[in-house]
Amino acid sequence: MPEDTVTSMTDLPDDCLLMIFRRLESCADSDSFGLTCRRWLQIQCLGRGSLQLRSSYRPNVSQEYVRCLSKLLMRFQRLDSITLTGCTELPDLALTQLQFYGFNLKTLSLDCCFGITDDGLAMVAKGCPSLVTISLYRCNITDVGLEILAKSCFHLENVNLSYCVLVSDRGIRAFSRYCHRLRAMTVSYCRGITGSGFRGCSPTLSYLEADSCSLTPEGLLGAVSGGGLQYLNVSCLRCWVGGDGLSGIGEGYAARLQYLNFRLCRFVGDESVEAIAKGCPALKEWNLAVCHEIRVRGWDAIGLHCRNLEILHVNRCRNLCNRGLLAIQDGCERLGVLYMHGCRRVNYVGLESFKRMRWKVRIRGEEHMCVGPSLDKFFC
Repeated sequence: MPEDTVTSMTDLPDDCLLMIFRRLESCADSDSFGLTCRRWLQIQCLGRGSLQLRSSYRPNVSQEYVRCLSKLLMRFQRLDSITLTGCTELPDLALTQLQFYGFNLKTLSLDCCFGITDDGLAMVAKGCPSLVTISLYRCNITDVGLEILAKSCFHLENVNLSYCVLVSDRGIRAFSRYCHRLRAMTVSYCRGITGSGFRGCSPTLSYLEADSCSLTPEGLLGAVSGGGLQYLNVSCLRCWVGGDGLSGIGEGYAARLQYLNFRLCRFVGDESVEAIAKGCPALKEWNLAVCHEIRVRGWDAIGLHCRNLEILHVNRCRNLCNRGLLAIQDGCERLGVLYMHGCRRVNYVGLESFKRMRWKVRIRGEEHMCVGPSLDKFFC
């Protein structure tokens, strides 16, 4: 190169400028980059990976959403994440441009978008074949829309359907059939789900939130049938006729289970607890709060077989007595935290004996609503 040749930033190729833009740490620097010139503005548009549209409570805002989102999608054509949470009046029509500019999209959040229906999901399915995560919390979608979505977006790994009151096992069955990479599903407060749709689910499914659903014994077996579950929340299960029916979890389907939440499952009894304690040796945390039917036999099984248990919740278990606490004291050698209060059959002598013998175990009296790690752990 001749010595008198002068080069500048404008001589750099687009891929180099894009690399520079992506290394900018502050929003101010990113905005300044795009204001430099028209070419650098185009680089900024290409380099933007995420978009979050704020909710608006002005009247007749639906058409404004359509115009705004359309322009943004046309401008930022390489987005991999879009968050529209709280845009309650967002209509199906606003998602039209996803059919043309959603090919690279990996994450889509439509939480509380009450205007989105099956027609909107059809547009997502048509334009976003690479979708990995979708959240439809409180959306007015049905099984029809879920079937369309599952057939086209078969790379889905994380699906949130909590409070989608119009969905049933039919929609869940579509994910089990077509989405063979599914790793996490949340269906809490979907009263129409009995669990039968999970039958034949992918063995990659490791995380299932089914709080306050209408799972049946057969449905629960379907939910664990893939054999890969590590986290299962079935708290607030309704009682069914013919025993508690939960022993199937421990019958060879959930050997990898580490976090199990039975909170407020008042009918859970010794038979199921014993089967799960024997069949789920990897359990690290077990929430049995307000499980009133567990007696000495159940506590004996936990103490004897739950050797990897680190956290146990027994808040307000009416039939936990000194003898049951002794079984936990003599077993569960890795126990580090015991959530316990309101256990009226455990007296001062029994509690003090436990504290003296297992002084490393922290006893916490407050109610602990959650169980297990955050969902992010399963996507590391």
